[in-house]
Amino acid sequence: MRLRVEFTTEPFDLEEAPAHAVAAREVIEAAELDAVDVGPFGNTAEGSADRVLTAVDALLRTSLQAGATRISLQVNVVGEDGK
Repeated sequence: MRLRVEFTTEPFDLEEAPAHAVAAREVIEAAELDAVDVGPFGNTAEGSADRVLTAVDALLRTSLQAGATRISLQVNVVGEDGK
């Protein structure tokens, strides 16, 4: 199964990326996921269920430790691996 995760971390800072946003981006970029799209107002990535779920766990833990006060995320099934 393939999953797509979409997430944002708060609080926002339009002047400079907050530490929790940087931490989230680093977790997702290191997770060996496909179709990673990181932006100032939303982030998405796709991959196998195991990799996405492992990345979500690390994302939540790391972002909260780095000062996030809210993390919004959505996980969708997008298909089978390799299809």
